[in-house]
Amino acid sequence: MTTKSGSIKWFDGNKGFGFIADDEGGNDILLHANVLRNFGHSSIVEGTRIEVAVAESQRGLQATEILVLDIPEIDPQEILRGVPDLGIDFDSLDPSQPLTPARVKWFDKVKGFGFVNVFKHNDDVFVHMEVLRAYGMSELVQGEAVCVRTAQGPRGQMAVEVRAWDFAAQA
Repeated sequence: MTTKSGSIKWFDGNKGFGFIADDEGGNDILLHANVLRNFGHSSIVEGTRIEVAVAESQRGLQATEILVLDIPEIDPQEILRGVPDLGIDFDSLDPSQPLTPARVKWFDKVKGFGFVNVFKHNDDVFVHMEVLRAYGMSELVQGEAVCVRTAQGPRGQMAVEVRAWDFAAQA
């Protein structure tokens, strides 16, 4: 098995693929959405460090498996405090509140927001694009399973943390 490391150059969930910039300076490596989904993610932010198993195809190197996905260590709340239109009092958040399973109702990357439904609750939970970015995600796909932490926002419940479904199982 040949492995390569690099960083996400770009990834577009609607197109179903993106590219990894090779650390060794070679040609970009194709990253297909199925390979990302097999690792438990539907999207990924540019610049994220990644190590993949690769195979040679007619068009060049293609990732066949993600071995390491290094979401940058950041303080998401510091990032989110700088987004004035969220309307969240971060000082009042309960850090012991667990992540809860949810399913994406819809998300529009162009509009910069969408909604999820927390299991066994009827109300929609608002998801802002900046919350996704703060946790290393670039978009959500309708029907995708995720884990969220919520808080009361200006117009109802909103997600203040969104993680890939498998994150809660690992934690």
